[in-house]
Amino acid sequence: MEFDAELTPGARNAVRICLNVRPDERVTVVTDRASQEIAAALVHEVDEVGAERAVFVLEDLAPRPLAALPAGVAADMERSQVSIFAAQAQANELGARIAMTDIVNRRRMRHGHMVNITRQIMCDGMRADFHEVDRLSTKVIEVVRRARTIRATTPAGTDLTAALDPALRWIKTSGLITTEKWGNLPGGEVFTTPRDVNGTFVIDGVVGDWLCDRYGRLGDSPLTVRIENGRLVGASSDNQSLCQDFWTYTHQDENSDRVGEFAIGTNVGVGAIIGQILQDEKFPGVHIAFGNPYGAHTGASWWSSSHIDVVGTEFDVWADDQPIMSRGKFLIS
Repeated sequence: MEFDAELTPGARNAVRICLNVRPDERVTVVTDRASQEIAAALVHEVDEVGAERAVFVLEDLAPRPLAALPAGVAADMERSQVSIFAAQAQANELGARIAMTDIVNRRRMRHGHMVNITRQIMCDGMRADFHEVDRLSTKVIEVVRRARTIRATTPAGTDLTAALDPALRWIKTSGLITTEKWGNLPGGEVFTTPRDVNGTFVIDGVVGDWLCDRYGRLGDSPLTVRIENGRLVGASSDNQSLCQDFWTYTHQDENSDRVGEFAIGTNVGVGAIIGQILQDEKFPGVHIAFGNPYGAHTGASWWSSSHIDVVGTEFDVWADDQPIMSRGKFLIS
């Protein structure tokens, strides 16, 4: 399939820098019809490297939304060292994606997760200098790993405190993907599973998964959530449909309402919220997620079938008493 040359810099970053694909490796590329042009740019770079590859278009394999990961995709991943998922999220497909990342984790594959990838993201966040993002991410994680609490506030009304457990690991996903942890692309965050979270989070950025496509940027109608003892206890918004969809999403199982992720975005190549969670969660600031804590990486012992990220803006952040961010700008040199 032909593709716009404007996609090439981002695709080259993904394949050659972020995933570091080598000629002696095999790559599994999974896409859908909506994302085929982007996948074509990625596949072109894989071919330029000289690696063997297989490409799957989801609609050719099973009805959408996916009830399960297609067997052909799973079988091909068992033969590959690298995989790329570049497709649009649909409601109730998280289980299929979790099945895919379970294979990645078990086989220690390098995996680029590009859910809801768009042309705008390919020409924006995917053009970042990921070596520079990695340097900043390393400095941030060195600070937060020593902290026992992180407090985050915003002018919109966020006032949130996360208590940290030294037994639970901080993970860096800066865009430079290794066998230790698969990563979203574009990359740029450090995260952990918090021991406890309390306070208010005003989501004036975006909410994740399929809700992101439905509601986009929330600046005009933010969603405010209240958290006590690490669990969601309230949600309010002028947009009642958003509030109901979010509440339903976060009550799918016994841990869907539990804060499974506390993260700091570190992609300084991203200049603004664009209404796409894949990139917006990397925007410099704080985001949290309710549900699955990615325990295989953080060490959390609990699990959930759901996971939804929420993003705010203009954060002041303290690690214990050390200020590390002011109005969304890092104070770490």
